[in-house]
Amino acid sequence: MENLNVAKLKETVAYLKTQITQVPKAGIILGSGLGGLVDAVEIEKEIEYGQIPNFPVSTVKGHGGKLIFGTINGVQVVMLSGRFHYYEGYNMQEVTFPVRVMHQLGAEYLMVSNAAGGMHPDFKVGDLMIIDDHINIFPEHPLRGKNDESIGPRFPDMTEPYEHDLIAEAKKIAQEKDIKVHQGVYIGLQGPTFETKAEYVWLRTIGGDAVGMSTVPEVIVAKHSGMKVFGMSVITDLGIRDEMNEITHEEVLEAANAAAPIMSGIFKDLLGQL
Repeated sequence: MENLNVAKLKETVAYLKTQITQVPKAGIILGSGLGGLVDAVEIEKEIEYGQIPNFPVSTVKGHGGKLIFGTINGVQVVMLSGRFHYYEGYNMQEVTFPVRVMHQLGAEYLMVSNAAGGMHPDFKVGDLMIIDDHINIFPEHPLRGKNDESIGPRFPDMTEPYEHDLIAEAKKIAQEKDIKVHQGVYIGLQGPTFETKAEYVWLRTIGGDAVGMSTVPEVIVAKHSGMKVFGMSVITDLGIRDEMNEITHEEVLEAANAAAPIMSGIFKDLLGQL
């Protein structure tokens, strides 16, 4: 696996700095079908991924393909409309490259969302889960290889991958809005297959409440960079139940789209508290 190319990172950041006038305070990454948060942005600049030097291009249905700069609730943000996945064939450096870029542009916070399979018996399709921890079962690690101390430490601490203060604030916002939210552990797997029945049982047994194919590498790199992270899953299908029907990506997108406006409201208010 290639090491992070710092020269390419600097080239990308230098180009983007010629395109924007404000420094983003928070980076946002939207999951499958969750592009509705884009509607909350007062957009100042949109740049197609293909125009950005060294940037990968998203290939998955339900994901956009542009970097959006603007404000949400008065806070400057840079938003990745369409993320990159290990299962698409990218290496971990490419998957997490946008997080590096966001941080180098000035973002102190990373807010991530994803569509996930629910494994907690109390979860229903369309529910929201604040991520308070994760389990990494990806076959590759985004920090493997030579470490550049100017980017982050060799052995970053992962005691608190998701900021406790942001979790508490998000729960308070949800309560004020009368929105039911769960809190739990997200497990990150390679994909692109949905899990088997036996895998769902195993993942639940080892401590998972929801499972998906993203987020974990991005959060690791954000923590390596010194960013504060908040994450939320939309439960788009259920993996633990007596009768399991076939899961399709279209159904996942449908459930995500339905829940997106509710999640967007929490993200919007949380950004206003930064």
